[in-house]
Amino acid sequence: MEAGKQTHSELAGGFNADEQRVDWHDETLWWIRQKRDKAAHGIPEWELLRETASQIKNNVLSGLAAYLENFEARALENGIKVHWAADAAAHNQIVYRILKEKEVTQLVKSKSMLTEECHLNTFLEEKGISVIDSDLGERIVQLAKEPPSHIVLPCIHKKKEEIGELFHEHLGTAAGESDPQVLTEAARQHLREVFLTSKAALTGVNFAIAETGEFVVCTNEGNADLGAHLADVHIASMGIEKIIPERAHLGVFLRLLTRSATGQPITTYSSHFKKPAPGQEIHLILVDNGRTEHMGREDFRASLKCIRCGACMNTCPVYRRSGGHSYHYTISGPIGAILAPNLDRKKYADLPFASTLCGSCSNVCPVKIDIHQQLYKWRQVIVQEGHADLAKKLSMKGMSLLLSSPSAYRIAGKSGRWLLRHAPFAMNNKFNPWYKQREMPAPPEQSFSEWYKKMKK
Repeated sequence: MEAGKQTHSELAGGFNADEQRVDWHDETLWWIRQKRDKAAHGIPEWELLRETASQIKNNVLSGLAAYLENFEARALENGIKVHWAADAAAHNQIVYRILKEKEVTQLVKSKSMLTEECHLNTFLEEKGISVIDSDLGERIVQLAKEPPSHIVLPCIHKKKEEIGELFHEHLGTAAGESDPQVLTEAARQHLREVFLTSKAALTGVNFAIAETGEFVVCTNEGNADLGAHLADVHIASMGIEKIIPERAHLGVFLRLLTRSATGQPITTYSSHFKKPAPGQEIHLILVDNGRTEHMGREDFRASLKCIRCGACMNTCPVYRRSGGHSYHYTISGPIGAILAPNLDRKKYADLPFASTLCGSCSNVCPVKIDIHQQLYKWRQVIVQEGHADLAKKLSMKGMSLLLSSPSAYRIAGKSGRWLLRHAPFAMNNKFNPWYKQREMPAPPEQSFSEWYKKMKK
């Protein structure tokens, strides 16, 4: 970790200080996970859909360059202006250039994790361009001057009372108002004016179809449609991995996406953008930002199959009880812990260790990414490259020596049992991280090896 930067465990400690919030956060996300299970079990061909989606994405990654070129050709034929961005800086400059040419000073933005990844809001605001996030959850965290804590539920860490305070301060709602219906209506009225007065709108891209040159944006609020259709200029920011080969494949992913994310059968709006309306422009920015480098890593390239459903976060016992901001990266949870080290191994060295490796994330992934296996492999890479915490490296070396010596293992086991029995304070103290949240177990009378030898007689 860089000097002055807090680790996942330190940030999680801050989140854990509010025990009631942690319990509520945990229970809410697990409830969403249960909704996902009900939705999945309601489709007999669920596993076939997962396998099909996984194979389609494997095919895309094996021929990504050809699919992108084909998509660009079709999109240009449709009248879409296509731009290529090698990294976040290039992406932001392209957006700024388009807005400056059109003399735009206000941009209405739909939810886009890619623009969060590129830190577009901050960049444009420094250039004098106002950015208004139109997704309700995104608008809430924007008013709070926070990043999203979840890729689908950006403000899942906030309670309605806190949102009421924010809206009272920024939107003029009554003090102490926490009725979700009242707060939603206030946001609706506030954003409606923004939609009507913004000359430019930006959306993300959920899927881009190589066969037709169109792209699809999935929302539940319709904010992407309002922004794109009412503005003169529609800018779409798209990671290069969002390609699918044919329109016929889209149904597979639409059936998987929202069931995995929120337990819904499908998003309320699945909007296709193929050609600009008369008098309007569509600009599509294809962004790499480390993706091709990631694709070159055989052990980790499958993570580019991700369709950003958030199912791995909703099921992860670590994410649920540590909060999204503890991951100190744009995308949190298990999938973020795989993607982040690709960009900066030193800065994000702690994230692959923020996992129990229980495999629940891989179990729910709609495109069958081997998430927990990749987390384990990243741990090996990080240690081998010398980015692991010194205390962790020393403790692992000590454990390696201990576990490789039967005699040392026996002595350590006997010593541990003796200490727990006769001097429990040697284990039950603040210097033992395991003791902070749990009671140490009662010491067994004998080791398994001793029991086994006795039973053999």
